[in-house]
Amino acid sequence: MIYLVENQKRTESMKVIQFFLPEIGHPLEIPVATSKVSAGFPSPVDDGMDATLDLNRELVKNPPATYFVRVAGDSMLEAGIHDGDILVVDRSLPPSEGRVVIAALNGDLLVKRLLRKGGMLWLAPENDKFPPIQVREEEDLIIWGVVTRVIHSL
Repeated sequence: MIYLVENQKRTESMKVIQFFLPEIGHPLEIPVATSKVSAGFPSPVDDGMDATLDLNRELVKNPPATYFVRVAGDSMLEAGIHDGDILVVDRSLPPSEGRVVIAALNGDLLVKRLLRKGGMLWLAPENDKFPPIQVREEEDLIIWGVVTRVIHSL
């Protein structure tokens, strides 16, 4: 863990609460079925478990620029990000419009969708209970990285 931010009001917004670096030097190879699982109609299954999957390689595309973040809050539910989820964040990707980003706004770390409307920059939640945040010129905004994956329990 390299940074911890206390979440003062959990219902106010989704905030970053922990940062973790990926442990790339040790592959995590897990058996994976060679056939796909149907999400629709049942299909015949073969018992092929020959391949392995390294989750580090699957989730981390650029190891030196990647970190994991645990979040708190529910302002990004419609983006599939829930309270307690772990996000995979890549600092090498450009923070382009429409991407979900980790942003430091006036010192507060947030998870939001980056938008531009009417020439203005916005940090938008993905939950109608929360208003978008307009970033004003006098405010301090740093984009820490782009969220590439979400890991959460069912």
